[in-house]
Amino acid sequence: MREVTRGGTTRDVVVVGAGPAGLAAALAAASAGARVTLLDAADGLGGQYWRHLPPERPAGREGLLHHKWAVFGELADTLRAHPAVTVLPTAQVWSLERHDGGVRLNVLVGEPDGEGRESLVLDPDALVLATGAHDRTLPFPGWQLPGVYSAGAAQALAKGERVAVGRRVVVAGAGPFLLPVASSLLQTGATVVGVHEAGRVGSLARGWLNRPWELAGATGKAGELAGYVSDLVRHRVPWRPREAVVAAHGVGQVEAVTIARLDDNWAPVAGTERLVEADAVCVSHGFTPRLELAIAAGCDLSPGRFVRVDDRQATSVPGVWAAGEITGIGGADAALAEGTVAGTAAAGGDTGSGAARTAGRARSRARGFAARIEAAHGIRAGWTAWLRDDTVVCRCEETTYGRVREVVELTGSREARSVKLTSRAGLGPCQARMCGRTLQELLAGPGACGDAEGAGGGTTSTVDRRPLVVPVRLGDLAALPAPRRSPSPLTAAESQPGGDRT
Repeated sequence: MREVTRGGTTRDVVVVGAGPAGLAAALAAASAGARVTLLDAADGLGGQYWRHLPPERPAGREGLLHHKWAVFGELADTLRAHPAVTVLPTAQVWSLERHDGGVRLNVLVGEPDGEGRESLVLDPDALVLATGAHDRTLPFPGWQLPGVYSAGAAQALAKGERVAVGRRVVVAGAGPFLLPVASSLLQTGATVVGVHEAGRVGSLARGWLNRPWELAGATGKAGELAGYVSDLVRHRVPWRPREAVVAAHGVGQVEAVTIARLDDNWAPVAGTERLVEADAVCVSHGFTPRLELAIAAGCDLSPGRFVRVDDRQATSVPGVWAAGEITGIGGADAALAEGTVAGTAAAGGDTGSGAARTAGRARSRARGFAARIEAAHGIRAGWTAWLRDDTVVCRCEETTYGRVREVVELTGSREARSVKLTSRAGLGPCQARMCGRTLQELLAGPGACGDAEGAGGGTTSTVDRRPLVVPVRLGDLAALPAPRRSPSPLTAAESQPGGDRT
């Protein structure tokens, strides 16, 4: 096991995550004179945004599926060649500890399912968290069927493997992410039957057209939107607002979906349901930040459950910075700008001049998109009307909505941890990454599970707190050296292999 400790005058900065925010942070920190270790669990750089074919199977025109592809190429090439930067792919941070006023990262390097992974302990002077976010998918009857994908998974297969998830695909949910997903599917040869946006036109207009002068600096976004719209028009794909997939049907796999019109609160309007044949459904209702490391570090969170940061991207924890989607869903432009500011600050550089100052101005412009996305596409409470008692809420454990309601009624508790332990919702392999936020809202908000106590909701725990961030083999844990303890005859005997406890 290798251990990296503090020392010397050059700051050691660790960046977790190699998407837009992480790449920008690593380069900014190195440019400010720090030694940088860049970690990512994937086997290459780029994160979810720049997911691409592996080097052994390169594409001649990779940029067709990626915006800002030239920016990624420049960042990746510069970091790989930089003498002060160590890039570690397939590096999974499985836990974070607070100690001596700092943080310590426990890392396993190697294929997640492989044996003999290398164990690292990193004890940096500064840590930048750029762990990103993943899709949030609201449950509906039949969403556990094979053929129902999160929109992010469908795009990852399209970008990273050039694989279409089906022949006739329905894209549904809420948010601008639906458009690039539909475009990626079209470019892999799938027929996109329709794109169904839950938000109504009035909400979309109020969200996006409020204070229109703020959009003056977002010409790149307008170009992206025009490209996606052009793809839909060219392939005759209908885009339908105020509609949602409220059920999926099939024997062994998806064969059709029920699409219904929604009211202003996202409840299905009776009599508007129609059946549409499809062999795949791609669904996204926004994004959920990956908060495990931030929570382990003790970072303060906003009411919307994003990491709070100041103008230097510093969190509430000394020595820890955050950038990208864990601070708010603002897109790649915001992530790149935040990463530059965070990396500069983490390295002890001046964020009021040079590239960091320019990035700070770009960040201010880009951050407005997060508020616009929420105003236009934010989830409305009426979606719970999609659910039936036999609707699976937790796909890993096959826990139904009816079972969750039963547990609440029998125990009189809407506390998330209690309901998880009793109903098993959120205890499966994904550890509530897919269902956790939904479970919390069912317990804390109005609906069949009962009204929460007080305006803040009735739950008192979070499903994002995971001391083990990722699954770890018992063999990997057993191979770790014994922890250091204060010297004493007992602890010295315990720390040796085969030590006698008697």
